[in-house]
Amino acid sequence: MRAGPLLLLGALLGGAAAGGSGRPLPHRTLLDPDGGYWLSWGPRGGRLAFRLEVRTAGYVGFGFSPTGAMAAADIVVCGVAHGRPYLQDYFTNANRELKKDTQQDYHLEYAMENSTHTVIEFTRELHTCDVNDRTLTESTVRVIWAYHHEDVGEGGPKYHGSNRGTRSLRLLNPEKTNVLSAATPYFDLVNQDVPIPTKGTTYWCQMFKIPVFQEKHHVIKVEPVIQRGHESLVHHILLYQCGSSFNDSVLDYGHECYHPNMPDAFLTCETVMFAWAIGGEGFSFPPHVGLSLGTPLDPHYVLLEVHYDNPTYKEGLIDNSGLRIFHTTEIRKYDAGAIEAGLWVSLFHTIPPGMPEFRSEGHCTLECLQEALEAEKPSGIHVFAVLLHAHLAGRGIRLRHFRKGEEMRLLAYDDDFDFNFQEFQYLKEEQTILPGDNLITECRYNTKDRGRMTWGGLSTRNEMCLSYLLYYPRINLTRCASIPDIMEQLQFIGVKEIYRPVTTWPFIIKSPKQYRNLSFMDAMNKFKWTKKEGLSFNKLVLSLPVNVRCSKTDNAEWSIQGMTALPPDIERPYKAEPLVCGTSRSSSLRRNVSLKLLVGLTALGSTPSSWRWWP
Repeated sequence: MRAGPLLLLGALLGGAAAGGSGRPLPHRTLLDPDGGYWLSWGPRGGRLAFRLEVRTAGYVGFGFSPTGAMAAADIVVCGVAHGRPYLQDYFTNANRELKKDTQQDYHLEYAMENSTHTVIEFTRELHTCDVNDRTLTESTVRVIWAYHHEDVGEGGPKYHGSNRGTRSLRLLNPEKTNVLSAATPYFDLVNQDVPIPTKGTTYWCQMFKIPVFQEKHHVIKVEPVIQRGHESLVHHILLYQCGSSFNDSVLDYGHECYHPNMPDAFLTCETVMFAWAIGGEGFSFPPHVGLSLGTPLDPHYVLLEVHYDNPTYKEGLIDNSGLRIFHTTEIRKYDAGAIEAGLWVSLFHTIPPGMPEFRSEGHCTLECLQEALEAEKPSGIHVFAVLLHAHLAGRGIRLRHFRKGEEMRLLAYDDDFDFNFQEFQYLKEEQTILPGDNLITECRYNTKDRGRMTWGGLSTRNEMCLSYLLYYPRINLTRCASIPDIMEQLQFIGVKEIYRPVTTWPFIIKSPKQYRNLSFMDAMNKFKWTKKEGLSFNKLVLSLPVNVRCSKTDNAEWSIQGMTALPPDIERPYKAEPLVCGTSRSSSLRRNVSLKLLVGLTALGSTPSSWRWWP
């Protein structure tokens, strides 16, 4: 309810209005596409502060939900009525019934209302020890919001109608302090009039030539350029460094990626320089780090890979999206690099149907990091940001870090992974990786609604389990990944023999009789999976030897390759220490876990590169 042309309520709040209005919050985003609901947030005195600026003179609702829906949500309802502010802590049960919380954990700091808008500022602990409140961690949080033109009456808040929505955010990301000058030069790597096929998933590749610089430059920021209206169509963008001995004719046209007729030049582009995914924002490099351009070691050609997700098969879509690269001649102290870690994207990454939880692991082994870092940087590299990547079945991802048998602080994690919100996580503190360390990318999936196997692959209906690490100083290592042995996976379902030599893909089963002449994919789908069988299979897969890839910038391999045996004494899954009320999870993420990695004597009969997507 409006009360005067402009109402400040600092006196009613014991002087908090000055504090609320005088201290800007570092993060700000628009929740309502019509421009009617702005959210700002940031840390304040050990608590998290929120500021809501909403185009209404009625009540404002805000909360946190496990799914983005109203069920089991933690909600605050606030506003200004008859010249006085109000704020109430609510929750909903599984039936979406709104109930007032007996433990009020949201604290009003500031309120204002004028003829068009209501502004409310409040704080809360990250962990309140209230069963009706959601704990706020570094994981993705699904924010829900609503508003009404009337204030809350005696009967409680009226139904908000269509004035509502949800948005996934990472509330505990460190503050982004770098502000670029409007004069900062940039160039665009943007697709030109790409016709989007009428199919669910399309990967489109276009090669670009980096502008020729007469001296070294540093890239200091990369931001997405997404065509208006295509925000849900462009799922992720990868930028790869390519070989340098090309004719500029390779720039003339784009092509569908991973297609048999894809130009051979595209196959030289394997070194990831940058990754962006749906929901992410622009990425600014730390003040002491930049991505080098203009020297003989830097890329002359790059490949832009854009993943288009068109699940409704819309026709006639033409896209002009890509990346904007901001750069400077004010060279920073270190050159940045990127490492892809996790599971190779391969059909040998298998997830049974009907599983409420299934875990996969990709290993960046100590042997790979020992050889590469000893040769390139014995004092270690420093990770400053991580992007965690999976697809629709993904529910959680953790990047675990081991040193001499002890588990270090997690490099990154997201226990509430949202396929539609993936961005680089800035590390609160840079984390050093030394020779002999090893990393595990641990992914958690849910396939309860699926009746057939889920395979590793490119489609969003397939799965991935990847971590992209941004670090400095740059070394000659771009990929550190693994894939579990497929033959032992097939032995679980009773496969005894395959036809050799392998001349078809997927390869064909020879025995036993019930699988004869079936592809290994058809055999896995024919097996009668139950939850019990799936759990046994998961335990097996996590203990299998893995085939390792340890790749250099020029696509060559470090000498470490072949099979590595992983004894089953790693604590699985990662278990964090219990939270203490009023703390965040990031303060207690350290475990001591025994880890041994033994180099197996078994070698695969094919090179690692042939085990990636196809033989």
